[in-house]
Amino acid sequence: MAERLKEEILHREKLVDVVAGPDAYRDLPRLLAAAESGQQAANVLLSLDETYADILPVQTSAGGTTAFVSIMRGCDNMCSYCIVPFTRGRERSRPIASILQEVRMLSDQGVKEVTLLGQNVNSFRDLSEVQFQSVAAPGLSRGFSTVYKAKAGGLRFSHLLDQVSRIDPEMRIRFTSPHPKDFPDEVLQLIQERHNICKQLHLPAQSGSTRVLEAMRRGYTREAYLELVHHVRDSIPGVSLSSDFIAGFCGETEEDHLQTVSLLQEVRYNVGFLFAYSMRQKTRAHHRLQDDVPADVKKRRLEQLIATFREEAARANAALVGQAQLVLVEGPSKRSASELCGRNDGNIKVIFPDAELEDAAEPGAPGRAQPGDYVMVKVTSASSQTLRGVPLYRTTLSRAAASH
Repeated sequence: MAERLKEEILHREKLVDVVAGPDAYRDLPRLLAAAESGQQAANVLLSLDETYADILPVQTSAGGTTAFVSIMRGCDNMCSYCIVPFTRGRERSRPIASILQEVRMLSDQGVKEVTLLGQNVNSFRDLSEVQFQSVAAPGLSRGFSTVYKAKAGGLRFSHLLDQVSRIDPEMRIRFTSPHPKDFPDEVLQLIQERHNICKQLHLPAQSGSTRVLEAMRRGYTREAYLELVHHVRDSIPGVSLSSDFIAGFCGETEEDHLQTVSLLQEVRYNVGFLFAYSMRQKTRAHHRLQDDVPADVKKRRLEQLIATFREEAARANAALVGQAQLVLVEGPSKRSASELCGRNDGNIKVIFPDAELEDAAEPGAPGRAQPGDYVMVKVTSASSQTLRGVPLYRTTLSRAAASH
């Protein structure tokens, strides 16, 4: 926004003295000095190499159980609807050493779950170590393509995931958001093998219509996406899937929409993020396509997608009724002080009574679960968004993995 509205903010509206983009923090002393001398100042340039690698965030919530670690910035995919490449710049990854340092710090603080963040997290490529700069580029998922040439060299996401998962066996590891094209078998195998890498993947589809996917420049067909889903489920039994969908993209017909409905029914996601299309300036769609689906049609289609998702998610979650799920306790339920809330491995919210529980490691020493504890919960009911159950006992991530 700073880049797009710089002139309007500084000159026409004269609202502020300083306009700084997300990569301009190192230039703040100069910008502030200029403002102090009575001048307006701006720096909205996007860096080609800024990753914030040497800045570790301060944890402001004492005793937090979960944390997010940014591993890269920007995106090269250039999907036609997306503004990110123009607001965050091109892809650049943090050195693995700095990421591991941050995760170790979080582990020392008692954090029990870390989510690795990036706009296209599984295309991570660390070029900081010279000996890996000649490594060949990994292949894409079968049936997928990109608008840019695959880049050789660097340590890849599978190496990072391997190293992060070794830091603390009691810390869960998640990652988001990935692009479906970047799921080599070594990543899937690692997820299947490591007990502390969650068996939960985000596979953003955006549409179930090959024609719309082509207009979106997603680099795959409906058939290729479904083939990947089947391969993921074969590689990681019991995996939980989430996805993103856009209703009413440029040129979307009713038939295209119904293909998205059928994809939701066929895949049966556990978690979904669904939105009506909104045109963004500077995107390829803004320059090349027409936002020609009426607002009321977008609204109707979005409502149908949401209803379909909820129906299928309720069925997927109902399959967990009667099963024991390991839950990381996050704190009291928002609706009842007598209940606790947490998430299972599949990132589904689980609510259960706050009660005295035996500890699997110390039988005969009951106590109440605290945020950061792992509790085995037997699921008694399920909806599209929440599981409910009865707590069985407190345990650890390692002990729970060894018993299954």
